[in-house]
Amino acid sequence: MIMLNQTHVTPASFILNGIPGLEDMHMWISFPFCSMYVLAMVGNCGLLYLIHYEDSLHRSMYYFLAMLSLTDLVMCSSTIPKALCIFWFHLKEISFEECLVQMFFIHTFTGMESGVLMLMALDRYIAICYPLRYSTILTNPVIAKAGLATFLRALLLIIPLIFITKRLPYCRGNIIHHTYCDQLSVAKLSCGNIKANVIYGLMAALLIGGFDILCITVSYTMILRAVVSLSSADARQKAFSTCTAHICAIVFSYSPAFFCFFFNRFGSHTIPPSCHIIVANIYLLLPPTMNPIVYGVKTKQIRDCVIRILSGSKHIKSHSI
Repeated sequence: MIMLNQTHVTPASFILNGIPGLEDMHMWISFPFCSMYVLAMVGNCGLLYLIHYEDSLHRSMYYFLAMLSLTDLVMCSSTIPKALCIFWFHLKEISFEECLVQMFFIHTFTGMESGVLMLMALDRYIAICYPLRYSTILTNPVIAKAGLATFLRALLLIIPLIFITKRLPYCRGNIIHHTYCDQLSVAKLSCGNIKANVIYGLMAALLIGGFDILCITVSYTMILRAVVSLSSADARQKAFSTCTAHICAIVFSYSPAFFCFFFNRFGSHTIPPSCHIIVANIYLLLPPTMNPIVYGVKTKQIRDCVIRILSGSKHIKSHSI
């Protein structure tokens, strides 16, 4: 399984061992994973279909939601099919190149997810604090450039991390106690110095997640100040309701992300590895599963479009939020 080179040790393949300590329960664990993955695929594809074909949803808020759905589809599809192959068919082997590709997609699109949530917070800030200028500020070219910039930021920060990991010498076996190729899990198999991986990974997390959380916090601070200053209770309630779905998306995305981040750096000796790996999978699966449900329930305009399509009626009036 290990192929030696004159300059460095490169494994031909890795073995993804699933969830250590819970091997006998892999079949049972696979059912909620599979159910959530199917819901994520159906929900996000349905949202993309709705936003593409419904003219009433051709607005910046829904364009950002479409970006989030695309990101969620790629993010969960990069890991869950392989995890299900491990659980169901014991297909644990993954080539070194496939492992790097999976790592690239996971880290790039988790960074993209964070960036899109930040853009959606800015969208809500402009909609509530500058409603009269909303359509002139967030034009289609501005939305496209913002989405492209968010993707390029994640891409340019993650590519060096992949190359650093690729150049490491590996001589501590090829068994990864995980369901996917997480960067730190792979680097720990190296017999070389992985300090660059740890430092660069931390720096990339701060540049992406730290910056996005700061922007989201500032945006919602300004939103809260603007809403509190409204004289009408109905106006305050309506303004708050436009942010509910986005706040839920932030909670679903960042809560497991924080757990994984702090476990990797501070809690590896106190928290069972199986707990960490389950949460790491939830981190990639929960947002894609819940975001379409939350936006479908909390966003009246999406609900009206769904009802109109399901009933075949053309006379249901859509209301903007």
